[in-house]
Amino acid sequence: MVMSVVSPRRSIRDTLFQSVGGHYSQQKKCPYGCYEDEGTMELSQIGADRTKNVLILMSDTGGGHRASAEAIRDAFRLEFGEEYRIIIKDVWKEYAGWPLNDMERSYKFMVKHVRLWKVAFHSTSPRWIHCIYLSAMAAFYAKEVEAGLMEYKPDIIISVHPLMQHIPLWVLKWQGLQKKVVFVTVITDLNTCHPTWFHTSVTRCYCPSEEVAKRALLDGLESSQIRVFGLPIRPSFCRAIISKDELRKELDLNLELPAVLLMGGGEGMGPVEKTANALAEALFNEELGKPIGQIVIICGRNKSLASTLESIEWKVPVKIRGFETQMAKWMGACDCIITKAGPGTIAEALIRGLPIILNDFIPGQEVGNIPYVVDNGAGVFSRSPKETANLVAEWFSSKTEELKKMSDNALKLAQPDAVFNIVRDIHDLTHQRGPLTSIPYPLTSSFSYPI
Repeated sequence: MVMSVVSPRRSIRDTLFQSVGGHYSQQKKCPYGCYEDEGTMELSQIGADRTKNVLILMSDTGGGHRASAEAIRDAFRLEFGEEYRIIIKDVWKEYAGWPLNDMERSYKFMVKHVRLWKVAFHSTSPRWIHCIYLSAMAAFYAKEVEAGLMEYKPDIIISVHPLMQHIPLWVLKWQGLQKKVVFVTVITDLNTCHPTWFHTSVTRCYCPSEEVAKRALLDGLESSQIRVFGLPIRPSFCRAIISKDELRKELDLNLELPAVLLMGGGEGMGPVEKTANALAEALFNEELGKPIGQIVIICGRNKSLASTLESIEWKVPVKIRGFETQMAKWMGACDCIITKAGPGTIAEALIRGLPIILNDFIPGQEVGNIPYVVDNGAGVFSRSPKETANLVAEWFSSKTEELKKMSDNALKLAQPDAVFNIVRDIHDLTHQRGPLTSIPYPLTSSFSYPI
């Protein structure tokens, strides 16, 4: 598959369809089988003190992308104040048509039917397939995406979604801005990720683990483009936190009993109810007639789950919460966590030194998170609610040393400064290029629809 650079006289739709059909030109070949012009434009060295626009591209296909985008935004503000203006946008939803503007609903449907998601993930992995797919999407919606990008006049573009590289980079190429705008990818999958994350035209690719960095190299990125800093987590997790006892007082938890945190992600997915019931049985000592632990359950946006759990008469102390914005405090107040293998939750738990029991995962991008935790001695994997509950009961009674060892391993694996290292590196990139001028974004599109 090949693609030509689009001129104002040609339709992008014609160009891309001719490209897919076999049109070749005497241009430099890009890593996706496309062809690009050799010419570049140099950066003007004036206007260093102006506020720089940072456009973060994300999509609400899973909570991790928005969480990472907001973490990066907050870190920029803490580190550099008003030096940068941060804009978080889902340009697909706001500027494109179907299916790009419907990705959130489609994703939620597919992850509820995991076999469907598994097929979609693996069938689009070959480069020739997703390159043709993205070229087709660009043929219909690149003009709208271009309008979205040009509206915010970014000096820096940060992608935190695997489908936010190709079309925006093509737009920058068509506008002659590829050497003027710093474009970086921040990968938000911890250990296993889709190949669309990797594009060799990015200025920098921030990888959360060495395993992801190795895959980036195999997909054609240079080592100079790759940095391994970890997953960007909200700055509140990076700061010193008050003692566990003080947190338990603040959160109205029992000060004497160890606590397990049970989660199902932002949507309250997985066997949360069954696991909660099993924990209630296992954490109540029938001989002593009293509990040996307490449970905190985060139901996310699943109001039905929260309502069901609130109707139960528990034999042990149970705290039921909906969508929670103070996860740093709840994790700091607990002694272990049960969750699906979401990358953000794992990274946060590691920073808090919480031993992790993984009880579910989304096929594809979350598969590799299980060995990442288990092989590093920071947790275990179990899909059995009863087995999970019994393990927690042992950790809270006869196997406290095992719990302590896993907590130490989790802290060794944690990367609490990742988000600050990322924004500092982006800041350094802008200064390596010299003072930024106001980039002359054109008022008209670089291409037009056919008459």
